[in-house]
Amino acid sequence: MLDYEQVKHVLSMIQDPVEKLEMVMEFGKNLPSIPENAGCTEIVGCVSRVQICITPDNHFYGMADSALVRGIVAIILSMVDGKSAQEIKNMPLDSMFSELNINLGASRLNGVNSMISFLKNL
Repeated sequence: MLDYEQVKHVLSMIQDPVEKLEMVMEFGKNLPSIPENAGCTEIVGCVSRVQICITPDNHFYGMADSALVRGIVAIILSMVDGKSAQEIKNMPLDSMFSELNINLGASRLNGVNSMISFLKNL
């Protein structure tokens, strides 16, 4: 899985909004399988079915039933993987996601906000 700085770099190289969305979907193809020791939570507020899962050592996994949303999950998890709940609480996740300049509709942005809210309240 890419880390956030790699995601940011790749997306900054793409100007076309459609190509950027295609790259987001590519990120989603690389989500690792969820290990058995992960605790999973269904994220309420997403149009798609989304789960975010956390292992005891603060590694994050996720799944979604839409290719685009899987990519969004992968990006958000790249921001927080390996970090403690307190570190995540102190991170500007909203602005980190916004600076990627991904052209999403209102319902997808609601889902992003729901995922970020869940992570901020771990």
